[in-house]
Amino acid sequence: MSTSSALPAADAPAPRAYTPEEKRHRIFAIMAASSGNLVEWFDFYVYAFSALYFAPAFFPKSDPTAQLLNTAGVFAAGFLMRPIGGWLFGRIADRYGRKLSLLISVGMMCAGSLAIACLPTYAAIGAWAPFLLLVCRLVQGLSVGGEYGTTATYMSEVALRGQRGFFSSFQYVTLIGGQLLAVLVIVALEALFTEGELKAWGWRIPFVIGALSAVVALLLRRTLHETQTEAARTSKEAGTLSGLMRHHKAAFFTVLGFTAGGSLIFYTFTTYMQKYLVNTMHLPIKTASYVMTGALFLFMCMQPLIGALSDRIGRRNNMLLFGGLGALCTVPLITALQHTHNPVLAFVLITAALFVVSFYTSISGIVKAEMFPPEVRALGVGLAYAVANALFGGTAEYAALGLKSLGHEQAFFWYVTAMMVVAFLVSLRLPRQAAYLHHDH
Repeated sequence: MSTSSALPAADAPAPRAYTPEEKRHRIFAIMAASSGNLVEWFDFYVYAFSALYFAPAFFPKSDPTAQLLNTAGVFAAGFLMRPIGGWLFGRIADRYGRKLSLLISVGMMCAGSLAIACLPTYAAIGAWAPFLLLVCRLVQGLSVGGEYGTTATYMSEVALRGQRGFFSSFQYVTLIGGQLLAVLVIVALEALFTEGELKAWGWRIPFVIGALSAVVALLLRRTLHETQTEAARTSKEAGTLSGLMRHHKAAFFTVLGFTAGGSLIFYTFTTYMQKYLVNTMHLPIKTASYVMTGALFLFMCMQPLIGALSDRIGRRNNMLLFGGLGALCTVPLITALQHTHNPVLAFVLITAALFVVSFYTSISGIVKAEMFPPEVRALGVGLAYAVANALFGGTAEYAALGLKSLGHEQAFFWYVTAMMVVAFLVSLRLPRQAAYLHHDH
């Protein structure tokens, strides 16, 4: 792969001012990388939102083997594959370039979605149907596990100096946007087709949309310029776990620490909160969906604003505000939610919680990227995120529902609060200035 580029690596000495052409190149590169991120998360979330319609076609209750495969598939894709994807794509990005990793990631997601759209059902091929669905989901899990670290790394390296927080925030703009877009597609299909039609064949449409969108994202990503230098790629320690742990163990565990709290509170106030509104607050399902859709839209809009704030006050202060406010506000906000049945007030309270979460999500990619040198940056970011996300984010819903079933629902929110305290303490370890990415002077 050629290393010539209109975008010199962010770690190399850079001129004080960008030329208009370079500014255009960098902003377009961020848009291209973000588009792939949106498609990846759209495809990943569409599976969850359309499962109600396609599940009977793959997992008939009369077949216990199929049911077990369903359970195993959810577990493997959600927990096992993300850390593997974080390691694999981090290694590819550090050893062979960010662009190649980004292309393979979105290509795998495209293949997984297209395959799901074309899969025969259980009625046609028996237990092979859920097995093939499991394989497709594993591919998607591997892909999305590698997407975060490489995208965060690439966007941090091409973002304009002095505005890195602002531009890097678009990683979560597109992550949340993918989730909202998936919801809107399902809502549109529900308006156009009957439930019978959706169960028969309509459920395939979102996966076709996802696959076609991934092709567009793939073409856009082909135009990206490489940011990894030849020297960094050919370093003996590039993309290796030994290189990461030998010299950057403290950075890795610092990132792991605040990502654990960040993932936990993110999933608490996004995916779990819809169930909380229905099961605990007893809001109608449709009302809960409207509340969460509105809150997520505002959450998406907050990202660039809070990201830009970090460019003014520093990443460390952003993270300290996140941990401190999260520790102080989680239990009071949840307690207020428990004592209201007003959907408007619920919307306001959840939006307030997501505002606190935004201090983390808006800069989560850049603050991690700034902790590692280029030869292990994608691996350090991707693996730390994937491990913490699997252990704390992926288990948030199970922990919450499990404690609720035991009659100790409030204990879960004290658990979230405790992890926010950990995030605050770990954030104290963050350097006041970026350790590796170049700064304006």
